[in-house]
Amino acid sequence: MPEAIDIQLKKGALELCVLALLSQHDSYAYEIASRLADPIGMGEGTIYPLMRRLQNDGLVETYLVESSSGPPRKYYRLTEAGKTSFSSQKTAWTSFSHAVEDILGGVA
Repeated sequence: MPEAIDIQLKKGALELCVLALLSQHDSYAYEIASRLADPIGMGEGTIYPLMRRLQNDGLVETYLVESSSGPPRKYYRLTEAGKTSFSSQKTAWTSFSHAVEDILGGVA
């Protein structure tokens, strides 16, 4: 059962983590997946569908950048709606995580 909880926690936080990374700088999906692989254990197979959904929802937009090591890379950047969503999600996460920490701190 703990594995199911771990998976659900990661799924719930993934969009927020991607938006946080993109709030720092534009990036391509493989780079995002690489940055999330160790800290939260998410890989490429999870990132690409999420990036498509974020684009369909108008939270990110894409542009191509020529690459010296192959075809052009598709970069993602936050839209204004994406910046607003990130701010809102960050506030909600902070409030929620503090509440959980308070509850866990009171448990022996």
